[in-house]
Amino acid sequence: MTVRKLAAAALLALAAGCSSNPGPAAPGPPALVLDEHADGTTVRVAPGTVIRVELHSTYWSPAAGDSPRTLRPTATATTPAPSCRPGGGCGQVTAGFLAASPGTARLSAHRTTCGEALACPPGQRAFTVTVTVG
Repeated sequence: MTVRKLAAAALLALAAGCSSNPGPAAPGPPALVLDEHADGTTVRVAPGTVIRVELHSTYWSPAAGDSPRTLRPTATATTPAPSCRPGGGCGQVTAGFLAASPGTARLSAHRTTCGEALACPPGQRAFTVTVTVG
């Protein structure tokens, strides 16, 4: 390789290193996903943690917190499954929270129906998780 080709290759490598493309985005805050399996548990998170409650039936109410200073609500959504028969409750109810300040909060959701014309047994009517931020 000639000196001219080496110099050209070095300039190309240098120019590539000075690209305006910042590369991959920095990771967002840590996230914790809670679903029906977390019912009745207590979780510990650091301030700044994003918490998503995903309940797998559209019969659930969106989860709500009892301390918005500790867990700040961010968004809720109900997403029915596209192939669900009417009244089937197929889909997901999602609620988001940000662990905003140290403290303890309870997240809870409720439902009375577990299917079309099907009442939920007592053990499947409520969802509660205690979250300790600190």
